[in-house]
Amino acid sequence: MTRTSPYKSTGGLIRVFRAFGYSLQGLAAAWRHEAAFRQETLLTAVLLPLGLWLGETPGEKLLLAGMLVGVLIVELINSAIEALADAISTEHHPLLGRAKDIGSAAVLLMLLLAGAAWACVLIPRWV
Repeated sequence: MTRTSPYKSTGGLIRVFRAFGYSLQGLAAAWRHEAAFRQETLLTAVLLPLGLWLGETPGEKLLLAGMLVGVLIVELINSAIEALADAISTEHHPLLGRAKDIGSAAVLLMLLLAGAAWACVLIPRWV
């Protein structure tokens, strides 16, 4: 027998508005509680206009902007993993530690990918 969660919505336009509100709450919570998210958001606020100005084609502009947004997305997922792990237990547990480390590794890889994409677009112009 399959039971559905009483917290799961059923759909419709109201669900879309509620989901949007929950998403805004999540962004506000990340801004309020996550220093890394604030730092990466501020970096994005500086680099996004620069990337849109430096990108010559729509594809380059999308790549440069998309990499920045990708960093924020991965950081949000990492922050969610960390918050969930801390809600389960603040004591050291190897699996919770592994989950946090893996989330951190995902952020690192996304930052490296973003840096590589920016370098691939911009370095050939100056070399």
